[in-house]
Amino acid sequence: MSGEKKRIIKLVLALVLLVAGALLQDVVIKPVSVAIFIAALAFAGLDIILRAVRNIANGQVFDENFLMSIATIGAFAIGEYPEGVAVMLFYQVGELFQNRAVNKSRKSIADLMDIRPDYANVYKDGVIEKADPYDVAVGDLIVVNPGEKVPLDAVVEEGVSTLDTSALTGESMPRNASPGDVILSGCININGRLVAKTLKEFGESTASKILDLVENASSKKSNSENFITKFARYYTPSVVIVAALLAVIPPLLGAGAFSVWIYRALTFLVISCPCALVISVPLSFFGGIGAASKRGILIKGSNYLEALAKTEVVAMDKTGTLTKGVFNVQKTNPQGISDEELLRLAAYAESASSHPISISLKKAYGKPIDPARVSNITETAGQGVIADVDGVEVAAGNAKLIKSLGIDLPSEEVTGTLVHVVSDKKYRGSVLISDEIKADAKKAVADLKAVGIKTVMLTGDAKSIGEKVAAQLGVDEALSELLPDGKVEKVEELLRNKSASGKLAFVGDGINDAPVLARADIGIAMGGLGSDAAIEAADIVVMTDEPSKLPEAIKISKKTLEIVKQNIVFALGVKLFVLVLGALGYAPMWAAVFADVGVSVLAILNAMRVLNYKSANA
Repeated sequence: MSGEKKRIIKLVLALVLLVAGALLQDVVIKPVSVAIFIAALAFAGLDIILRAVRNIANGQVFDENFLMSIATIGAFAIGEYPEGVAVMLFYQVGELFQNRAVNKSRKSIADLMDIRPDYANVYKDGVIEKADPYDVAVGDLIVVNPGEKVPLDAVVEEGVSTLDTSALTGESMPRNASPGDVILSGCININGRLVAKTLKEFGESTASKILDLVENASSKKSNSENFITKFARYYTPSVVIVAALLAVIPPLLGAGAFSVWIYRALTFLVISCPCALVISVPLSFFGGIGAASKRGILIKGSNYLEALAKTEVVAMDKTGTLTKGVFNVQKTNPQGISDEELLRLAAYAESASSHPISISLKKAYGKPIDPARVSNITETAGQGVIADVDGVEVAAGNAKLIKSLGIDLPSEEVTGTLVHVVSDKKYRGSVLISDEIKADAKKAVADLKAVGIKTVMLTGDAKSIGEKVAAQLGVDEALSELLPDGKVEKVEELLRNKSASGKLAFVGDGINDAPVLARADIGIAMGGLGSDAAIEAADIVVMTDEPSKLPEAIKISKKTLEIVKQNIVFALGVKLFVLVLGALGYAPMWAAVFADVGVSVLAILNAMRVLNYKSANA
């Protein structure tokens, strides 16, 4: 029999005995009716009283168990047996409903993040065996059948299929998988049988890291949660002192009998329980984190969720955030040499670099590159490369690099990135490379501005390029020609210029922008799917490459904070009102319990609303 069923049986027995005691107290001998009420109390609240005693022994005196125990024992001491039992009975019923609400909300969040695989089909020596994902080694072959979850990050060896990645990314659009493609743990295989070689142990896999991130989010408390914790620490002993004074001072001043004022003091204690606040506020933040996770937005703690709701400025890196980060050569402009020779010089000079622009140059050249022909490579971050190619010094980079060599450049108005090429101290021409703006980038900027957020774009590109892209997107301010340290300086400047209460969020790819992500109030990494560095570097990770997730995350955070404020105001308001009624004798003890339980349940149900967040327009 489950613990909940046992609890319900005890409460039913307590209710039966309470009714029997109330009906018989005037027609049987008093000790008999008192014994019935004591039996009812044993079923309804013995566990609460014992818990209070244990907590007191451990130095934790002022909690709800203590308050309820004092109220009940006090009611018995002044002969209010039915109400003493009713206090515990109502409290236990409230706890039952409260636990159900909390468990339901946690289950909802668990369902949202239901990406933990139960097993892996390991393929060894022609035999398939089920194994615990933790027991699968790197390099093992696994089989993923239709309808199964991918248990570990792996690369497809055989088979073609379609994967549902919605649990990781929030995207409903399936992704295709074929030999050579990387598949991530937590995705669901839809229609084809896949054989794949594992790339990581389960503890390092995408699903495991995401689950750890969400489960550990509660350890980083928001200011609201810290306030409630401190509030409860001082609030509870304060109301105990007030109740004690209420029980003693008025009778000493001749305002009534001790029994009357002790009863009022006990009622005062009952209603003072801070359960509604202590439970509903953390639950609201946990719900907000769960709702964001469902949409592929991973928030590492409720402190970041709260900060996100106060965002005033969003600074965004251009490449990889607002644009696709896929560079292609659009045009060549050779000076005294052929197009092929211009591309050869640029590709060889950039051969050792893994920068997207370097990759696009090598791709456009289209021929094998002999690394033995390149030496003395010097790469300057944000400017370009100087290297010896076949014994001749070649420079490939932006205008800053070329001008630093004392070479004049022709003026060109272009939309894209110009890579200038110099060999043997002579200008050889330029290569125009452009990046494509993401489909939803313009809408993302418009949605951010619609909620009153200033948008700033940071880029290392030339000023003319930055301004043109910013104009296309509708960004408020574009800061161009920035080296990595220049981005940090600009973010620090933006931090100084915002209001004291407002927050600045920086959005980057989580790898190259790590210093800026760390400096901002909130670091947001785009495209975290499969990127270990992104998940480690940022406070918030958007698992897809969609900028439109940014305003959605902010709206979820604002909704969460709104619910938290509602619960704080509602709970404190009702408690203050009923506390006054109890002190004046207008609220009986059972009504105080009912009010306290009612406030807790309503606050918890309100906290759960954020889980039902449907869209960015909700």
